[in-house]
Amino acid sequence: MQTSKMAERKILILYGSQTGTAEDMAERLGREARRRVFTCRVDAIDSYNIANLVHEQLVIFVCATTGQGDPPDNMKNFWRFVFRRNLPHNSLCQMDYAVLGLGDSSYPKFNFIAKKLHKRLLQLGANPIQSPALGDDQHDLGPDAAVDPWMIDLWDKILSLHPLPPGLSPISDLIMLPPKFSLRFLDKQTTPCNSAEIRGAPTELQPHWAPLVTNQRVTAPEHYQDVRLIEFDITGSGIQYSPGDVVMIQPHNSPEDVQQFCSLLRLDADAVFVLDAHDPDTPAPPHLPQPCSVQHLVERYLDIRCVPRRSFFQLLSYFSPDEQEREKLQEFSSAAGQEELYTYCNRPRRTTLEVLLDFPHTTSSIPADYLLELIPRIRPRAFSIASAMQAHPNKLQILMAVVQYKTRLQEVRRGLCSTWLASIRPEEGKRVPLWVKKGSLKFPSHPDTPLVMVGPGTGVAPFHSAIEERAALRIPGSNLFFGCRGKTKDFYYKEEWEALEKTGLLQLFTAFSRDQEDKIYVQHRIKENGAYLWQLISNKQASFYIAGNAKSMPNQVTDALKSVFQSEGQMSAAEAEQYLAMLEKCGRFQSETWS
Repeated sequence: MQTSKMAERKILILYGSQTGTAEDMAERLGREARRRVFTCRVDAIDSYNIANLVHEQLVIFVCATTGQGDPPDNMKNFWRFVFRRNLPHNSLCQMDYAVLGLGDSSYPKFNFIAKKLHKRLLQLGANPIQSPALGDDQHDLGPDAAVDPWMIDLWDKILSLHPLPPGLSPISDLIMLPPKFSLRFLDKQTTPCNSAEIRGAPTELQPHWAPLVTNQRVTAPEHYQDVRLIEFDITGSGIQYSPGDVVMIQPHNSPEDVQQFCSLLRLDADAVFVLDAHDPDTPAPPHLPQPCSVQHLVERYLDIRCVPRRSFFQLLSYFSPDEQEREKLQEFSSAAGQEELYTYCNRPRRTTLEVLLDFPHTTSSIPADYLLELIPRIRPRAFSIASAMQAHPNKLQILMAVVQYKTRLQEVRRGLCSTWLASIRPEEGKRVPLWVKKGSLKFPSHPDTPLVMVGPGTGVAPFHSAIEERAALRIPGSNLFFGCRGKTKDFYYKEEWEALEKTGLLQLFTAFSRDQEDKIYVQHRIKENGAYLWQLISNKQASFYIAGNAKSMPNQVTDALKSVFQSEGQMSAAEAEQYLAMLEKCGRFQSETWS
């Protein structure tokens, strides 16, 4: 630990965020830093010039762990760089640091990125201010349960290292900090900025606007779940994809929600503005064009359908002219009020728009300048690509469950992206902003490698892509374990699978859980076919894949596979565990799950 520094009081907060929680935490730390009179920069890790890290004296890293222990997309370049073997071991000896991790303890690699980053920074000579915080989504109070006490300790230690100069004191929580940006409204004749012409493959900042050409329900009309096969035309887009890749889709808010939001906040949807940063070092949000219309801001940028976080209530409380509303908002944003906030907001999945309706006096008093800090941006949604370029060179398909469910609130909860896509009729000629990125599933380059794929429900999507590609190239050796509720209800691609079985290009194993008295799942079929699977894996070097809901299926399938190793491979439980670890290490056992 370094001694007290009386130089310029600067702090850098870098975040790696996939869903926005880490970004929200980083912004919260940034506000706390400004209250303690630090010059503070908050940035996505990959947006920061990493070569400058050697000159930084105080850095807080906020990083989520995604998938199976992977870094978020906006810190992947940094992740590759920081683990280069040629970095000198004392290269970060100037730097004091802290790591705040965000993860989910239901996954085996809980907070893996935060733990590994902390260890690596130590190896590079950096000085830890304190042990990492390990926030857990599974806790009743979410990550705040671990983060709140950690932050109190953190600021105590930071202020002992970097004390306030004489005559200065922290800015009180009662005082609202100025906004990061001002919305400077322009003459209505000003034309909002349109997207620039795309060069190269589409990206998040320059997506391809693809016509939606198929929107077909593939579950029986009476089935409880509405699942769609959706197809986009990607002709001339420059998009290339392989089995296992994912398509990112940027959803929009509905016209009704946009109109209601503008009405509540007394915003003119046709007004056009540019953003003026209060701090010249603060970059404008790259996803927002300038000049921009209020219509564009609300329809395509502000996530008014998300469940608001604690920081939303904290900022909202400053605007309230109504004492009763202000007290309630302050309670929701306090550490003591988190259980009540969870009951009001998280448990029933109450949306930002619904909260604004519940606090009418406050809502009508929100200054437009604070909108970008109050409401997070709409995040793109990831879908496994279900088609193969060899079969459909100019098409891209997804298999999408329309998200809707009941809570104690009267209105049915609906997923923003799935509801929006499901509402689009192909004949309307609407285009959807999308781009493609590499997925976590990697299929073997050698065509002779047999594949064993376990994909219940919509988890079958990436395997349909792999099977379709191999079928187009006449490659045998595909084995699919598919599970659903009923043969006549939600058996996706039934005719296609059966036709491929007849040609010998596919071996299909099905589990229809509700078609008989005893429920049968894919893990039961794995045990039943243990001898066949063992021969494929041990003699033919097959690769084994799982995709689907993270709840319990992946663990149950993995346990069934280990029991096959024991019964067919004559292994002990410990040996089966080691064998699975070996398969995972060499890429022959992979899983892609989501919650």
